[in-house]
Parts: sequence; structure tokens; C-alpha cells
Amino acid sequence: MENIRSRLKFGNKGDDVKLRKRKSQLYSKERESALNDGGLRVRVVVFCLVFRLINCVLVQTSFVPDEYWQALEVSHRMVFEYQTWEWTEGIRGYSYPLFFAFIFKILHFLSYDSVFLLIWLPRIIQALLAAFADVKFFFLIRTLQSPDVANWTFFCHLCSWFSWYCCTRTLTNSLETTLTYLALCYFPLPGSKQHSSNKYLTLVALAVVCRPTALIVWFPLLMYHFCQEENKLRIITHNYLPIGVVAVVMSTLIDCIFYEKLTLVQLNFLKFNIFHGVADFYGSHPWHWYLTQGFPVIMSTHLPLFLHGCTLAFKKYKVLLAAVVWTIIVYSFLPHKEFRFIYPVLPFCMVFCGISLASLKEWRRAAAFVLLLSNLTAALYTGLVHQRGTLDVMSHIQTLCDTSSSSTPPDVLFLMPCHSTPFYSHVHCPMKMRFLECPPDLGEEAYVDEADSFYDDPLLWLRKSFPYKSSLPTHLVLFDVLETEISVFLKGNNFVRTAEIFHTHFPEGRVGGSIFIYERH
Repeated sequence: MENIRSRLKFGNKGDDVKLRKRKSQLYSKERESALNDGGLRVRVVVFCLVFRLINCVLVQTSFVPDEYWQALEVSHRMVFEYQTWEWTEGIRGYSYPLFFAFIFKILHFLSYDSVFLLIWLPRIIQALLAAFADVKFFFLIRTLQSPDVANWTFFCHLCSWFSWYCCTRTLTNSLETTLTYLALCYFPLPGSKQHSSNKYLTLVALAVVCRPTALIVWFPLLMYHFCQEENKLRIITHNYLPIGVVAVVMSTLIDCIFYEKLTLVQLNFLKFNIFHGVADFYGSHPWHWYLTQGFPVIMSTHLPLFLHGCTLAFKKYKVLLAAVVWTIIVYSFLPHKEFRFIYPVLPFCMVFCGISLASLKEWRRAAAFVLLLSNLTAALYTGLVHQRGTLDVMSHIQTLCDTSSSSTPPDVLFLMPCHSTPFYSHVHCPMKMRFLECPPDLGEEAYVDEADSFYDDPLLWLRKSFPYKSSLPTHLVLFDVLETEISVFLKGNNFVRTAEIFHTHFPEGRVGGSIFIYERH
């Protein structure tokens, strides 16, 4: 009877608590078992690897000169020879190019240093790193949100046309963003079960070594972590300082070896770009550019989802939103602006986009279709069509290597805005080549760079530079917009057009829609 009475008792709060606790434990175990599902992990890894390798192959266009001139060209010179002004003034670190130089050296040692491998192997490595970041990001979101929200967040991440366009390129911004994805996985976000101060700080330090401006993106998160810690002195002495000092010492040691003098790249970077305004030399934009153009363009059709997601998850992820807002505000104060500078905030934005898309319920499949279609169109066009000529022309120039031993060795002059094309990293033979120099004004009086001097009066520059026919180059590479201006020089010196290469549907200023190759007969 006592057993029966005990079973018939109602309103026992202790039993209610136990029931709720058991339910919570069951739900928690289900989520943990999903995260520990080996089959799921294998499927995600394989999918991300295949996805990013396809991504790599389908990006065949150029974006900005830094993709080559701050990475592959420097790496090629370290192993085979050549360099640009930024590597004499000491405002760029050798740590990132050293990674590719190491790969080039191995290829050279094994006699596999073909131009194909020198071009594609660095990009494949970037693709593999991006795939690894994809996997880590997916499982991070699985720990923070329900499986449904995690799936839609991952979908938003993979749909981003700008990530597709950038992540497999050899830009320092691409590696910086990949490291940001990885560091976020170990950052102490609310609800995260895999945070590690040493791991995320090491990844942030690597990002800063790679690109000093990475500190702008991470500053709010570092302050958040510092404020959350009870033992603030310990995190400074045991985490921040040791990792920061080791990173700076290692990068400085590498730079001193290759510059052959004491070089503090981080200080030089600030000195030239902030205090001397060297970055302004490459163009300036109004203060609102990131708000009206930069951020809306890289977000594309993700933007409405991001704004909606901010209203839904502001309290939980306010530190991520703070990092996005802070980064845009700080970069808005700098005159020189580019889309790629704010690329590292995309990981934070995708968290809000996924939460928004998952909350749409009946409309989310339609929204996902619009998201996929719009981003796929932009990704394929920018990756396969827009600005591809400056890479395709190097394939034509590379064929001249076979004639370099002839009686008249090739001598190529690029009459284009400086650094329009890659250089020896995409030719890989000791052919004579030259382009119009454009180092920024470092304090010289009446300074005019060679490119500006040429475009001010192309015919006068050509006559002064080549007073005798014997000094003329064998090949000229130029955009179609220049052809009419120098037609007299071309005809008078027996230059004949041998190739016309499509570049872009949107010519602008000195950059034309097509590239011409002229050969002297």
C-alpha cells in the first residue's frame, strides 16, 4: 500500500525537477552523440574537400595585384629571383611568402618546378586550408545551436560568393580570414564547449603576423575575453604576453634574415600606411564607402538575413556584432578602402545569417533558393569571366620561353598600369621582362612615378626610352584603350598584333576590355 500511495502522490516538486533534468540530459546527450558521429564527420570532411577543390579550379580570374606581388612573386624570388618596392622598404613580412617559398624549394629540389605546379599548388593548399576551416566552423555551430540552425548557417557560409571568390586565392586576406574561422572555433563564445585560450590566441597571432590589420578585427573579441576572465593578471602573463611575444620575435627574426638588417615590419607598416599615408597613393574613398558599397557588395543577398539575424541573436552574440561594427568603423577612417579588407568579418556575419534563415520556417526554402541562385551567378561570373585577361596573357608570354635561346631572345614590355599581371611566378624562365614601375612617394620632391609619366604622354615616353631601334623590346603587352594613342609608334617600328585576349566587360580608365600582344617584325 505504501508503494501505491507513493506512486499516486502529485505536486511533488522534486519529481518535477528530476523529470526536467532527465529530459535536458537526454537532449544534451543527443547533441553530443551527433557531434561525435564519426560518419557525419567523414561526410562533412569529404564534402568540404571536394567543394573547395572545385572552388579552386573554378576561380580563374585576377582580383588585385597583392595576390601575386605580396605572395607568389616574392616566394619565387626567394627561390629563383625578383622583388618589388615593398620588399625593400620593409613594410611586408616574409613569413607568409616563406611558406610558399618552402614549397617552391621542394619542387625545385625534386625537379618538379613546372610553371603549372608553381601556379596551382599554392592555390590548392589555400583550398585545403579553407576546407579545414569549413569543417571546424560547421562543428562549432553544432555546439552553439541546434542541428537545424547549424545546417542553415553552414549553407549560408558555403553560398557566399565573396568567400568563393577569395578563399582559394594567395591573398594575405584569404589566410587571415581562414585563421579567423579557426580562431573563432576556440574562442570562448557563449555556449561553446571547445574553447581554448592558447589555441585561439595562437591563431590570432598568426593572423596578425600574416597581416597586422587582423588586430583590428580581433580587438573587440580580445577585450571581451579579458573582461570575462576572473583572473585578469593570469591571462595577461600566461596567454596574451607569451603568445604575442613569441609571434613578434619569430616574425622579426624571419624578416631580419631576409632583409639582412633589423626590420620591424609591424612598425614600418604603421609608419608608411598610417603616418605617411602611403596607402592613399593607391586611391581614396569617402568615409561612408564601406556602409554604402563595401559591406553590401560582399554580403550581397545575405544582407537582409544578416540584419534580421542581428535582431534575433543580438543578446547572445553581441560580441560578434560588435566586432563587425568596430571593424567597419575603424576601416572607414582610413582613406584607402577595398572590399577584401573587411573580408575577415564574414565568419561573424554568417552566424547571424544562419539564425535568420532557420527562423523563416515556411519561407526559408524559397529564401535559400534566391540566396543560392544569386550568389552562384556572381561566383561563376567573377571566378570565370571578370578580369581573366591578365592571367591568360601570361600563358601566352610563357610560350616565349621556348624561343629564349634563339638569335633574338624575347624582351617583353608591359605597357599597363603597374602590377597589372603576375610576373616570373607565372612564366618561370629567365626571359627579359619589364613593367612600368609605380613605387609610392616616400618624400621625394616633384615625385612622379614611371606609370604616370608614361600615361601623361605615351609617345614621348616611348621615344625617350627607346631612342634606337636596337633597344626596342620584341613584344609589347597593352590594354586596348592604349592602342590608338601609340599607333604611330607601333606602325613606325613594325609591331604587329599577334594576340587579342578578353579581360572584362567593364573597362575603366587605363584598364581596357581586352589585352593586345604586339610582336616586332
